[in-house]
Amino acid sequence: MTSTLDINGKSVAVKAAPETPLLWVLRDELGLTGTKFGCGMAQCGACTVHVNGDPVRSCVTPIAALAGAKIATIESLGGTHPLQQAWVKHDVPQCGYCQSGQIMSAAALLASTKSPSDADIDNAMSGNICRCGTYQRIRAAIKDAAGLTAAPVVAAPAAAKPTASNDIDDEIAAASGSTGRGVGQ
Repeated sequence: MTSTLDINGKSVAVKAAPETPLLWVLRDELGLTGTKFGCGMAQCGACTVHVNGDPVRSCVTPIAALAGAKIATIESLGGTHPLQQAWVKHDVPQCGYCQSGQIMSAAALLASTKSPSDADIDNAMSGNICRCGTYQRIRAAIKDAAGLTAAPVVAAPAAAKPTASNDIDDEIAAASGSTGRGVGQ
């Protein structure tokens, strides 16, 4: 069956069954792979897109429910959106997998709340899971994009001077009272 969807400001004809989740139409038929599959149950937020400005989990949203709706994906932000710039500035992504969904939820928040509080941010982002645990950097990036005072940019800790493995063995031996490096040595 052919359906017409408004995606990123363009009218697009798609050939898919009405019950097909939007996620698979975006990724498989339209090649918009910025939206990610995470759990398939609307619990992780990796697949978040906007439908009429609201964050929606595309993995469980059938295309039949989207007639006349305006759909926006991460690609609609163009790579220069203030949130995307703040994400880079605050070194938010680690694995990066959840980030498009995180950014889309944050963009919906900033569209409705110009100066979000920590509670506003926590509430808006509560449905997005980051397995790498970058939540504090996400909050700082959202505040930065909103023009609020954000926590300082988190820098990676200075690398410790590597210790030679023999030095470690010697330290272990000294601490344990051992005189050798193992059986037969």
